[in-house]
Amino acid sequence: MDVGDTYIRDFLNDFINDIKINQSEYLSCGNGSNLTCDDHWTSNQGSGQRSIGSDVFTYVTPVIFAVGITGNAISLLVFLTKNMRKLSASVYLAALSTADIMALIFYVLVEWIKKGIPVGSGQVTAPFLESNGVCQIILFMSYSFRFLSAWLVACFTLERYVGVCHPLKRKDVCNLRSSKRIVFFTVIISFVIASIRPWLSEVLDVGPNNVPSCTRRPEHKNLSFIYDCIFVVCITFLPFLVITILNTLIIRKLIIRNKRHRQVKIITEESIIRLEFTIILITISFCFIAFNTPYAIIWFKHSLQMSSMQMVDSVFVPTNQNLLIFTKTIFFMNYCINFFLYSITGAYFREELKMLFTYRSKVYQNFHKCPLPNSPGSTPQSWVA
Repeated sequence: MDVGDTYIRDFLNDFINDIKINQSEYLSCGNGSNLTCDDHWTSNQGSGQRSIGSDVFTYVTPVIFAVGITGNAISLLVFLTKNMRKLSASVYLAALSTADIMALIFYVLVEWIKKGIPVGSGQVTAPFLESNGVCQIILFMSYSFRFLSAWLVACFTLERYVGVCHPLKRKDVCNLRSSKRIVFFTVIISFVIASIRPWLSEVLDVGPNNVPSCTRRPEHKNLSFIYDCIFVVCITFLPFLVITILNTLIIRKLIIRNKRHRQVKIITEESIIRLEFTIILITISFCFIAFNTPYAIIWFKHSLQMSSMQMVDSVFVPTNQNLLIFTKTIFFMNYCINFFLYSITGAYFREELKMLFTYRSKVYQNFHKCPLPNSPGSTPQSWVA
């Protein structure tokens, strides 16, 4: 009887240890850039057990990256043209394009390289990325530009709110100097907030295969979780609240103003330009909310489940992971969609985009026609009032 009890006790101990190993693999699989075990599908890439979410992430993310880099680069060139850079709104949109490019490089691309490229179990796709120093730099850049991208939209919303709802303060807030100052302080704030993340992270060997991973320091596990929760709130729910409230006030004011302008028939080129940028802002804001909200909700639900998960509940993690990966891919689209929004809603943006690719050829042709020194220049007339 004693021998039987000992055998049963040893069997149960081995079984519990196996469960603990499987659970620790989930709990330690986070790469530091997304807080918890938010993307545990790397260990299953070589086993053939891929989910729909993993397949979408693997094949859609490179398209998002390529489209985002191209679109944001073109948008940046447009907003830096002679005509567009005279507008305060262009400062925000040029900075937003830059932030999205950096987020695509240091967040989207790195995530795809680490978790989207199929590798064998226990292997690392890019060992260079899982080394101390590189790990912390990537985290700092990723967190900085994700924060900056979200809050530039909020700052642009605030600028449009002042311009639409408080026209008497427009000259003090809606000008190039104020816009550059606001963007500068937003960049500084994002760097300060992101500087905490590298201090909480290091490269550790995780899982039963001792795979090196850029993850949270064990001694700062709780602090890291709290920081990441606050960070997610700061880049999703707080901008969501600010954007929603201000956009509601902007739309209400535009409806009232539109009725008044129809009565007095006052339409100026300046008012058309401001209205167009306001429409661009509202479109960007709604897309920001649409792409960010699903991932934020699923992430919070998943994180709470992981923090309170019992050992026997670890079998339910893959289902939640599948939905988390899928919504994360949708979240990535936030960094590539703006160029299309500008092109659809902005007539002046389309005009400047057209001139960007045709103006140089016209200048080249005019140069070979040898114009007189006193002939009028060929620079397009500024449409800025």
